[in-house]
Parts: sequence; structure tokens; C-alpha cells
Amino acid sequence: MEGIIIVNKSKGCTSNDVVNKVKHILKCKVGHTGTLDPNATGVLPLLLGKGTKFSKYLINHDKKYCATLQLGVKTTTADIEGKIIEEQNVDGSIYNELNIQKALKKFIGKNIQTPPIYSAIKINGKKLYEYARKGEDVEIPVREIEIYNIDLISIDKETNQIVFEVECSKGTYIRALCEDIASSLGTIGFMKELNRLVVGSFKIEDSVSTEEIEQYKDDKNWLRNHIITLERLLIDSQEINIGNEKIDKYLNGVNISVNVSDGIYRIYNNGTFIGSGFVKNNFLKRDIVL
Repeated sequence: MEGIIIVNKSKGCTSNDVVNKVKHILKCKVGHTGTLDPNATGVLPLLLGKGTKFSKYLINHDKKYCATLQLGVKTTTADIEGKIIEEQNVDGSIYNELNIQKALKKFIGKNIQTPPIYSAIKINGKKLYEYARKGEDVEIPVREIEIYNIDLISIDKETNQIVFEVECSKGTYIRALCEDIASSLGTIGFMKELNRLVVGSFKIEDSVSTEEIEQYKDDKNWLRNHIITLERLLIDSQEINIGNEKIDKYLNGVNISVNVSDGIYRIYNNGTFIGSGFVKNNFLKRDIVL
């Protein structure tokens, strides 16, 4: 079994928990391309079998999230998992809808973001959260991220919560964005809930639960309809067909002369998909062979 299946991760489990569960159900090698925090839910693409080789094609995808921002409270981790370190009364004037929309729209475009100290980014071989847990000081490098769009979904004055959807680049920390939005509104806040709606072309409406995978693991039609083939993954790439006279050289790593543009290609042998290759300066080099 090989390809990609889109899982709708439930709250309370880690991404590795999901990987291990699906590995046990489908009895094949399984990997993922980007973690979701235990408290987060939503789209988690899993690579199955030889599909794990294709992870490099999936790590730079843009994302879309639905986030719940809790105003008036600050935590150590910028999410609900952390300890409360500060509380403030939230002025009712903050909840003017036009003002909130205006504050959100300020973040559209390229921004410099400081990742949360409780994150898995490595500095000098150690993850940031390891420094945080030991109370050690460390300089956190800023990064450039991009917010493509951000929309206000709802306002709840009773609970001091704002729900918004955001489309953003890889590497954007929504926890940090929530804190920044709260600051822009003149208060403090943390990310209470997060639901990942889209990863690249993978959408939550096409996702399945681990319970469904367990239920339909022996149903070939169901699996066929929900597992994305590796050929389909590269559907936006052009194809190159290699005949029998050159296929052995290609499979052995010999560069093949071609007259096409540079880029990633789907590779076929007499019409059968065999993997991916890339072209540079009119030479085709083997990349991934299935």
C-alpha cells in the first residue's frame, strides 16, 4: 500500500500517535510531513509505503487554519497547554467588529515573526522547548512569514473569544500570530483552539478519521477512493516517457539527454508510472523510483 491519505487529526493526540495508529491498522510504513500540536485538529497528510519518499514534495506547502483567540489571558506556551502568567480585563470597546477586522487585515503580507519559545525549532542542536523547560535563556531567531488572507469569523463578548481564518505560508506560528493580534487590539491573548483546514491541495473535506481507516481497512474500493496515488500527487508536473532502450541506464543513475525545460517530471516507462525525475540543462536525472 502506497500513496497519501489525509487524516483529520482529533484533539488530544500527537501527530506521531496518529502515524503509529495508522501504521498498525494498514500494516505499512507511514510518515507525516508536518506536526500538529496535541490540542490542534485538522488536516494531517500521511505518506504510506513508498510514498514516504515523496515527503520533500510536501514540506513547503501553504496552510489554512481556523483559530480561536482567547483575549485577556497570557500563557507560557501561547496556547491552552501552558500555565497562565497574566490576566487582564478586556475593554468592551475592543469588540467593535470593524476595529477587529481592521486589526486583522494589518497582518496581511510579509511579516517578521518571532516563534514561541515552546516550539520544536532547533538552536545549537537543542529544541527551543528544551531551553524553556530548563529556564535557560536562548536567542530566538526571527523568520519571515507571509499572511495571504485573514478573515473574522465570529466574536463572543461573553467568553472574550475571537474566531478567525488565516491563509499563510509554511513556518507561520498561529500561536505567535494570536499573541500579536491581541497586542494589536490593546490586550493580551493566547490560542485556545486551532483547526487546520488546508495543507497545499489537501483539504479537510477530503480527510478521514483514524476510526474510518480502521473500519474500512479491508474495503479496496474505499481505500482506492481515499488514498491519493503518487502519480496523482505529481499531476501538475509534465511527464517524460522513457523507452526500453534507455530505461536501464536511467534506473542505474545515468543522466539522460532530453530537450525539455528544467523542473520536476513524472517519469514513465512505456506508459507505466515509475516515479519522479528532474531536468537541468537538458539532462534528466533520476530522483525517486518506485
